[in-house]
Amino acid sequence: MLELHPDYIVDESLNRRAVILPYSEWENIIEEMEELDDIRAYDKAKAEAEADETIPFEQAVKEIESGMVK
Repeated sequence: MLELHPDYIVDESLNRRAVILPYSEWENIIEEMEELDDIRAYDKAKAEAEADETIPFEQAVKEIESGMVK
């Protein structure tokens, strides 16, 4: 888990309007986001590959009945 030490810029009503982080923490956030993007791309590619390997139910039954699949 990332440990963050944010400072906030507030408006006249003390509503938070912006965040300031130490640069090293920002770099860590970017690295984590890039890793998450890689994980999502892998998961998507894997799901698409698995979808390509599926066959219709009727075909699967025929293959099992013919002894092609044990």
